[in-house]
Parts: sequence; structure tokens; C-alpha cells
Amino acid sequence: MFYHGGMVDRPAIGLNLGYWTRGPEDHTETVLAAERLGYDIVFTAEAYGSDAFGALAWYGARTSRIKLGTAVAQIPARSPAATAMHALTIDGLSGGRFVLGLGASGPQVAEGWYGAPFPKPLARTREYVDIVRKVIAREAPVTSAGPHYPLPYPGGTRLGKPLKSIVTPIRDRIPILLGAEGPRNVALAAEIADGWLPLFVDPERLDETFGASLAGRPAGFDIAATVSVVVRDDLAEAMTVAKVPLAFYIGGMGAREKNFHLDLIGRLGYAADAAQVQELFLAGRRAEAIAAVPDELVDAIALIGPLDRIVERLDRWRDSPVTTLLFSGVRDEPTLGRLAERLRG
Repeated sequence: MFYHGGMVDRPAIGLNLGYWTRGPEDHTETVLAAERLGYDIVFTAEAYGSDAFGALAWYGARTSRIKLGTAVAQIPARSPAATAMHALTIDGLSGGRFVLGLGASGPQVAEGWYGAPFPKPLARTREYVDIVRKVIAREAPVTSAGPHYPLPYPGGTRLGKPLKSIVTPIRDRIPILLGAEGPRNVALAAEIADGWLPLFVDPERLDETFGASLAGRPAGFDIAATVSVVVRDDLAEAMTVAKVPLAFYIGGMGAREKNFHLDLIGRLGYAADAAQVQELFLAGRRAEAIAAVPDELVDAIALIGPLDRIVERLDRWRDSPVTTLLFSGVRDEPTLGRLAERLRG
């Protein structure tokens, strides 16, 4: 287990590869390099086009030690039982290396892509996690009286019956982490999950931004934060590169009326800037939206510029409540090695 809980001198180290997007894109060499360097975990993600489990199985088959996580598998994409089946399979084949990261996504994706309802995401997530845990524990045939995922299904032929997985798990509990951005969702993660997967984090303001939501977290609770890394000798160039995905998340990853990423940036102290980025992005003025992302925000939540500068700024993360730091955007072994060396002191 890589969970630490509380302040840590040396957070665990991992990769967040994001979602697979095209053709033969394959990060096996990066994952193998990370494993050689002693990295603790690699995460894959999913969006409306590629799934997290397929890519993760691909990397799991080529490695032997590094843990394998989803950051995040989208709750509306599958029933709880289907997700538990994925978890049991990868965990069994990998020898107990799997970590399940889950997230509710948003209404555009849930309803527009998966054809699933989005309302009451907290209650839906609570019920979902409960069923997944029951399937994995395999203590009894699985039932659920909840309104979102009732088991057995109360309609149809009425021939459904409670079932127990035919697979005997190698672990009766697989770690579950929740991707969450809103205060209530973060509090839910602290209550029912083994950890939390924050996306945009200012390590020096983590307690200020999320402390109240995390107050009830148990010992060993993992805060597995992703940080984007852009290595460029030219700091201004690195800044621009880092702004591109931020503008997309703030402006386009969510509806105008409900965008959780925009809301989070607002809680970090950039509400007016985020609103401007969204307005420009939705108006099709993408270059202006990118330019409108504040430099101070980028430098707070990302690691950018020359490698020596990045390595020095890693101390901000090492001295924070983050217990697992996930690097996004790093592909070469020398850079992975420098980052790991600094974090390990």
C-alpha cells in the first residue's frame, strides 16, 4: 500500500498518463522507465472515446511491480457490477496491483455520451461504491435497495436474483479513490473512499481550499494529486503550453451553466479570470482564451520552465499534505529520474 495519511516527508510518486487519444500511441517505455526508477503507480484516464481499463491492462501486462490505477473511470460509463468485474480481473492478473479511481464526470458527458442520468451525483456515487465493494468482498450475493442501481432490478421479467461473483478475488478489498472537485464531493471521498484524486491543486493552499472537506478523512487516506509538467528552457513558452489544456478545461469541459473545473478555479481565487476564459472559449476565440489564463494560476498548479526550476519547485509539493504526486506530461527517463531524486531528498 502506498497510502500515508497526514503530512509526509516523501510522498509516493506516480505517473498520470491521461487518456489514450490516437493510433499507436503507446507509453510502455515511459511506464517501464518509471518502474525501473521505483515509481509507485501509473494511472490511466478515460474520456468520450477511450477507456481507462484497456490501456491500463496493456501496461499492466508489460510490468511486474508498479501499481495500476484508473484516474478516473467514469461512473456513468458502466454499472457498478461491470466496474467491479474490471477491477477484479486486472487486480487478479496483475497480482494485486490495481487501484480503482472513480469519478462522476459531468452532465454533458453522462447524459450526452453515455445516455445516463446525472442528477444527485453524490448519492449515486455513494451507492455505486457500496455495490463495488460488495462485489469485490464476495461475502454474500449482492443486493442493493438504492434508487440508482437497485439489485436485483425491480422491473423487466422479475426473474433476476442476487448473485455472487464467480471469481474469487486475490484481495477482499481493492483501494478506491474518488476524483472530486466540489467541497461536498471531496467530503464524500474523505468519508467513503481510501483516497482522493484532485486535478488542479495549489499545494500551498490545499488546506485553505479543501481543509474543511478533508477534516474527517481517516488515517492512511491518500491524496493523489496530479501535476502537469512542462519542461522548456524558455519559461514563457512553457507557460503558454501549460495554458492550453487549462483553457480547454475551464472553457470547454462542461456546460456554460455547470462546469466543475471553472468552479474549482474560482475557489482558488481566480473566479473573474475563469469566467473570462470560458466566455472567450465558448465564443470560439480559443487563442484569446488561452492567453487569458493567469500566469500566477499556471505557476501555482503546474511545474513549468527549465528542469532546474521545476526540480526546485517540487519542494512546494513535498512539504504539502499531498501523499502521492502524479506527474503528467513527462515521458523521458532522465527527467523522471531527476524528479524522483528530488522528491526522495
